[in-house]
Amino acid sequence: MDTASPANTPNRWLPHRNRGVLIFVALFVALNVAFARLFAPGAPPRVPIAFAPSFLTQVQAGHVSSIATRGDTIVGTFKAAQRYPATGVSTTLFSTEVPVFWNTDQLSALLQAKGVRINAQSTTQTASVPARLLLGFGPTLLIVGLFVLVARRAARSGGLGGLGGFGRSKARRVDPERIPVTFADVAGIDEAKAELTEIVDFLRRPERYGRLGGRMPHGVLLSGAPGTGKTLLARAVAGEARAAFFSISASEFIEAIVGVGASRVRDLFEKAREAKPSIVFIDELDAVGRSRQGQISGGANDEREQTLNQILTEMDGFESAEAVVVLAATNRPEILDSALLRPGRFDRRVAVHAPDRHGRRQILDVHTRSIPLAPSVDLDALAASMPGMVGADLANLANEAALLATRRDHDRVEMIDFTDSLEKIMLGAPRGIVLLPADRERTAYHEAGHALVGMLTPGADPVRKVSIIPRGRALGVTISTPDVDRVSLSRQELDAMISVALGGRAAEEVVYGQISTGAEADIQQLTQIARQMVGRWGMSAAIGPVAVLASDGYGPLLPGASETSEATQELVDTEVRRIIENAHVEVTTLLIEHRDQLDSLANALLMAETLDGIDAYTAAQLPARLPDPCDSPALVT
Repeated sequence: MDTASPANTPNRWLPHRNRGVLIFVALFVALNVAFARLFAPGAPPRVPIAFAPSFLTQVQAGHVSSIATRGDTIVGTFKAAQRYPATGVSTTLFSTEVPVFWNTDQLSALLQAKGVRINAQSTTQTASVPARLLLGFGPTLLIVGLFVLVARRAARSGGLGGLGGFGRSKARRVDPERIPVTFADVAGIDEAKAELTEIVDFLRRPERYGRLGGRMPHGVLLSGAPGTGKTLLARAVAGEARAAFFSISASEFIEAIVGVGASRVRDLFEKAREAKPSIVFIDELDAVGRSRQGQISGGANDEREQTLNQILTEMDGFESAEAVVVLAATNRPEILDSALLRPGRFDRRVAVHAPDRHGRRQILDVHTRSIPLAPSVDLDALAASMPGMVGADLANLANEAALLATRRDHDRVEMIDFTDSLEKIMLGAPRGIVLLPADRERTAYHEAGHALVGMLTPGADPVRKVSIIPRGRALGVTISTPDVDRVSLSRQELDAMISVALGGRAAEEVVYGQISTGAEADIQQLTQIARQMVGRWGMSAAIGPVAVLASDGYGPLLPGASETSEATQELVDTEVRRIIENAHVEVTTLLIEHRDQLDSLANALLMAETLDGIDAYTAAQLPARLPDPCDSPALVT
């Protein structure tokens, strides 16, 4: 069983440590009370009596020796002890209240006539100076003592720092012997592994690289889409180099108190230097490393900027032979501050791309090592049918397939478990709703329109599966995947994607003469493709090779009248509409010409609900285009 290292132990007090604090508080309170009683014993107890007739009767009888007044209260002493049945106590001390309506002159005359001594000061004992000091400053001293005790405990434990521990780094440390990940556990991203092999060798033998005057990179920036394995790569580097691994998210540096983030950065790098060879891994670097150009200082921006400046300073302070390397990961390298990317900071940038077909097969091999597979499982076919999927997707697929096989009481995970799990991940679980016959028929024609246009349009991906079983928000789905991984898309392929997306809406128009809301997702998809064609990829003769969209293709037109005029914006909208309308006319004409095949495919869907690729082509009376048949989804249209 692993034992957590001190750096990984949560900062909380254990019960036996709380006991010492409680004992300190109890002793301090007890001493406070004891000294208060010692120096200020308090006034002796007095028996309250009625003013009339008890008090006046005692005065007239000559039994009262002396009195003192405090407002309307009279306290006094009898000449001899008096016993009162109500209390059963014999005492010479008494107290009474003078009614507000009583004539004090008559009372004064009666007291003088009976020889009662009237004291000039109260008979109640006042507290001494030490008692007043103790009672006045005791609670304050208690609070100060507790604060000092907590601060000393925190300093000894190392778990907290100044300002209640805000300045201490929250990085999680993993010692070399507790890092089970190596390059053998990283598959499908061989180019990135090759880039980091030199870093591993440097951490093992830092003195070797200074022999010829060379200097190893201070930092390596890993960039790529979520799930491509950036964190796994960083852990694998630490495992291969047998170096301590400090992991933290960039957002954990930031607090509401300005200066805390910089303090945490200093503490993190100090610990990394003490534990060298070591790796500092900062995830989601863009949380603090976002470009400062055009920002207005103040509040959170000041804290983030101070944190960024401290990171830059610490990375500049590395010595050439210091075996400490900073690895950082981000999904958006284009928004990072230029000061981070200059030589001397993050010298090396490694792009972690989505794996190709061979890489996906290697990743599946890694994630199915502990899963018993049935002979029917074809990992090559699975890898071929999932272009664009990253390592996290494939790990999730293997886990879901194992869980599904367990629920089905299979001895081994079978191919049907993988395909059903993939459909569930990408499309959602089947919904238990019953469609009306009219809605079911409209859905069948809608999906048949998508499929038939995909089968008849040059450049479109082969159809792999068509279904009218409701999943997630969709009432039906048509699944198409390319035969090979693509690194770019041609104009013909983009036009085909728009045509396939329009196939469902056009089929409803051809068959029913009206449209429905079922094409919402299709319209969003084809509009985005057309806008990128016009404003990003220069595929419009009217616009030409001019970029008028943001680099990601999803944002609005570039800001600034000098960069994009209103006339250009209107022209972009016009060109987008032209591309879509031309495709709509062509798709409608295509479906009218092949109406018999559309009806045949829709009827087959109504009977079977789900058609695999070969069955779909057969129902449409077309030859199959499946050189590598597989029933697993990758692209939903």
